[in-house]
Amino acid sequence: MTQVRSKIAGIGHYVPKNVISNNDLTEVMETSDEWIQERTGIKERRYVDRYKENTTTQAVKAAEIAIERAGITKDDIDFIVFATLSPDYYFPGCGVLLQRELGIKSHIGALDIRNQCSGFVYSLSVADQFIKTGMYKNILVVGSETHSAGLDFSTRGRNVTVIFGDGAGAVVLQPTTKEGQGILSTHLHAQGEHAERLAYINPGAHGGIFTGDTEDFHTDSAWDSMLITPEMVEAGHIYPNMDGPFVFKNAVVRFPEVIMEALQANQRGVEEIDMLIPHQANLRIAQFVQKRMGLSDDKVYNNIQKYGNTTAASIPIALCEAWEEGKIKEGDLVCLAAFGSGFTWASALIEW
Repeated sequence: MTQVRSKIAGIGHYVPKNVISNNDLTEVMETSDEWIQERTGIKERRYVDRYKENTTTQAVKAAEIAIERAGITKDDIDFIVFATLSPDYYFPGCGVLLQRELGIKSHIGALDIRNQCSGFVYSLSVADQFIKTGMYKNILVVGSETHSAGLDFSTRGRNVTVIFGDGAGAVVLQPTTKEGQGILSTHLHAQGEHAERLAYINPGAHGGIFTGDTEDFHTDSAWDSMLITPEMVEAGHIYPNMDGPFVFKNAVVRFPEVIMEALQANQRGVEEIDMLIPHQANLRIAQFVQKRMGLSDDKVYNNIQKYGNTTAASIPIALCEAWEEGKIKEGDLVCLAAFGSGFTWASALIEW
């Protein structure tokens, strides 16, 4: 029986024109270009035009490119999977908004994935199952983020704010029976006990009080702590918070683990990897993983220097750029890997 796999038939990305350098950030917080580059490797990032762009509009531009490159039309799309941590509305999700803005007339399904930095790989895995079972033939998988709308642009928030940028990436997934092509496997993991180490606790209702450490997060049986208080504002809990050293410590363990899991599941060796596309979390993390895996510079693609961390959008943006630059060719073995908030981590191994 012929094996059906999922192939990436088209890929596209979009980043806003508004370039924000490290020096631009020094105007609103106590930091420096040297400080940011030393800790993250980031030189600049992109921010949307707040009056004209959002998470959905960025996704539309990336999706249109992916659809065209796949050689299909928007009306050939039969399902949408949309990954983001920065939706335009609390609800509904961006999947249906993307369907509307693309002008897709048929009532296709749209699924929203909330796995932050691992969101695109999780989405790819979900779409892969639909393709392999024959349920859908052309799935649009998107990662899009507008971080700039929810960051703390003060010295208090600099450890998080300097890292993140806006952008979108998209792929069209189709079935293939061609030997040596398609997604070989995906691997998904989570460790909820560390949820508050990298989280956006408020605004939003939750049944607990968070004071900074996982041990101090406790559930109130009366669920009476659902309102934003002055103390939350003062403590910065209405913005994203991250325990940077703790996240780094876990990331450098989980990245190699999940990459090796994908290779071992397919009886492949590290030396067979032609291109590793890591989630663009931190250049130091990527370089640590590269060294740990024994991969040469030409086998790892990083663009965090230009765009910062675009979470769910970072892998498809990097994958698209690597392909456009001719660094990914037909028959190449490509590994995608991500680690982030949740904690969640994931990998995908693909024969291009």
